[in-house]
Amino acid sequence: MSAIKLNILKIFFSILLLLTLLFCTKNESAKKTSSANHEEITFIELSHVGGELGSYSNLKITKDSIHFERGMSANKTHNEWHNKISTKDWKNLTSSFKIKDFNSIESSPSIQPIDGMDETFQIKTTKNSHVFVNAYSDKHYRQFEEFKIKLQNIIPKKHQ
Repeated sequence: MSAIKLNILKIFFSILLLLTLLFCTKNESAKKTSSANHEEITFIELSHVGGELGSYSNLKITKDSIHFERGMSANKTHNEWHNKISTKDWKNLTSSFKIKDFNSIESSPSIQPIDGMDETFQIKTTKNSHVFVNAYSDKHYRQFEEFKIKLQNIIPKKHQ
C-alpha cells in the first residue's frame, strides 16, 4: 500500500473513532438529564395522633424498611415493629400516589377536641417534601385511601 492510502485510512478511522466517542458522550448526558427530571417518592410517613387518652401511631417507610410504633399516653403503652420491605412492596405502595397532584392537595384544620385523631401524611420526593393534615375532604384523597389499603397487606394483623 502506498503511504497516501495509509494516511487516508488513518484519518478515516480517527474521524470514525472521534464521532463514536462524541455520540456516546451525548447519549450519556441525555440519560442523566432525563433521570434528573424524574421525580420519585423516597419516604412516606403516616401518623394518627390525638384522642382523650393520648393515642398515637406512627408509620415510616423508606425504599428498604418499614417502622411502625403506636401507643397510648394514658396507660403508658408503647409498641414497635420494624421490618425490611421488598422492592416489589415499595413500588406497589408508591404506585398509589400521583406526585403531580401533591401541590394541589389541601389540608384541613386540626380540630382534635371535636373529631378526635389527626391524620398526617408526610411524603418526601427527590425534589420536594409534602405534608398533608386531615386531607379527607380533598378530591385527591382517594390515593391516600388506596395506600392505606395496600399497607394492610404488609403490616401484620397484630400490629394494625
